[in-house]
Amino acid sequence: MASAVAGDVSAGASGSRPVRNRWTGPSNFLWALPPVAVLALVFLYPLALVVQQSVSPDEGGTSLAPYGDVFASASFRSALTTTVWLAVGSTVGCLVLGFVLALVIAFVPFPGGRAVARFIDVFLSFPSFLITLALLFIYGTVGMANGVWTDVTGAADGPFHFLTTPWGVLLAEITYFTPFVMRPLLAAFSQLDTAQLEVASSLGAKPARIVRQVILPEALPALAAGGSLVLVMCLNEFGIVLFTGAKGVTTLPMLVYGKAILESDYPAACVVAVVNIAISVGLYSLYRMVSRRVGA
Repeated sequence: MASAVAGDVSAGASGSRPVRNRWTGPSNFLWALPPVAVLALVFLYPLALVVQQSVSPDEGGTSLAPYGDVFASASFRSALTTTVWLAVGSTVGCLVLGFVLALVIAFVPFPGGRAVARFIDVFLSFPSFLITLALLFIYGTVGMANGVWTDVTGAADGPFHFLTTPWGVLLAEITYFTPFVMRPLLAAFSQLDTAQLEVASSLGAKPARIVRQVILPEALPALAAGGSLVLVMCLNEFGIVLFTGAKGVTTLPMLVYGKAILESDYPAACVVAVVNIAISVGLYSLYRMVSRRVGA
């Protein structure tokens, strides 16, 4: 009996007789039903309700009129423009700042370099509003910077009020999302063959040329992956815009909040939400495609 079993195993290993996978078979599809049911209940059903509400005007029935009304409104066009330029601007800022900081951490020896690299991993778990609060404590209207200014100059008010402008939102988003670019860059730099850098340096190449011709080509996939992820997250960022209290800065998530909570216009809020979801899914698909290429 033992010899027969051993023969079957060896035959399967040699390829003459395939070993049957115990997880295959029609009955095992039942194992997929519980997670699919949970996914449908927690995510797909609420999403379907949002889509249904977006085509259900207050007058009753089913109509695309809410889409026409929202697309024709100046508030939606302004929110869409603000969302896009903040997301793109923040992504560009994160790419530039993240690349420079990752270069310093990876290739410039300094005390505590490893601790800084580990702190970046911890920083990724911080909520976005925590960074915004820190900026408010420093640069807010009654923050430390304005307090020092008024104490030194005797002025009634300090000069730092940019946090309540779109530039304050941009600064907060760059501050929070830069580590999401640095993490894949540091991973890419750790796999870079230092012999290439030594050879380039021995041939007389200056640091700027080494970065441009040796390091940057190796970092492009990581930059693309990190930048795509940051773009998706900036597009849906709500807490930073809310906590900065920026006047006149209305993004798509803020518009959803305003339409649903402040105006009780649920069809319009759902229309904006559907548009936001469509853009986010498209950008996330781009991120996954870039990530697969980076992995390959």
